[in-house]
Amino acid sequence: MNRLSWFNTVSLTLGFAFLYIPMVILVIFSFNASKLVTVWAGFSTKWYGELLGNEAFLDAAWVTLKVAVLSSSIATVLGTMAAYVLVRGGRFLGRTLFSGMIYAPLVMPEVITGLSLLLLFIGIGLDRGVLTIVLAHTTFSMCYVSVVVSSRLVTFDKSLEEAALDLGCSPAQAFRLVTLPIIAPAVISGWLLAFTLSLDDLVIASFTAGPSSTTLPIKIFSAVRLGVSPEINALSTVMISIVTVGVIAASLVSKRSMVRQQKDEQEAARAQ
Repeated sequence: MNRLSWFNTVSLTLGFAFLYIPMVILVIFSFNASKLVTVWAGFSTKWYGELLGNEAFLDAAWVTLKVAVLSSSIATVLGTMAAYVLVRGGRFLGRTLFSGMIYAPLVMPEVITGLSLLLLFIGIGLDRGVLTIVLAHTTFSMCYVSVVVSSRLVTFDKSLEEAALDLGCSPAQAFRLVTLPIIAPAVISGWLLAFTLSLDDLVIASFTAGPSSTTLPIKIFSAVRLGVSPEINALSTVMISIVTVGVIAASLVSKRSMVRQQKDEQEAARAQ
């Protein structure tokens, strides 16, 4: 078993410190009693109360959560379908074009994606609002779901589907009863990734959002330009807490699914 060298240990420590120390400082100063975010004046939770009374931030948070849930759910369905076609569809006419269109948002700059979607919505006469943001976020997050699910389908044992078909299942039933439960951890991971990307997006949302559909990143960016307030620290702390709980829950679900899958495989091997 290879041990980490001192160089790797120091590099990892510095890397994690660079990533997480600013977040820790932000969380600490969210409990600062002073209006100045750089001057500590004692422990207080009043900024969380101020945040709960700020309707602008609450409305933006509601729009962001609504967009993230809708876009990630649609992107998960479409991305899973696209991954299944790419992995199981074999060679068909237009496969190269189809895969290129699926993976294009991975390498396309967000400014180009946002501008092109804005021109599309203007061209078809669609008013900008929650719907346009959902469509835009679905477009660029679907490719990430497709990549995650494709990596699981590539290592999937096709003999399990064939056994289900031999036992009388239709292709749709075999997918629903056999394939989908096995690739569920990848599908859940894709949904969480799409949800996080939508929750964090600023560039594409700024092109496709309307006056009455301001998302939380846009609202925070506009507020920070006038100076960082302790309310923004409190809001960021709440978001960090939600994401942390979501990641832990998803990890536990994925681990439980993997353990259950290993037990099923062992029982199947013993039965043979």
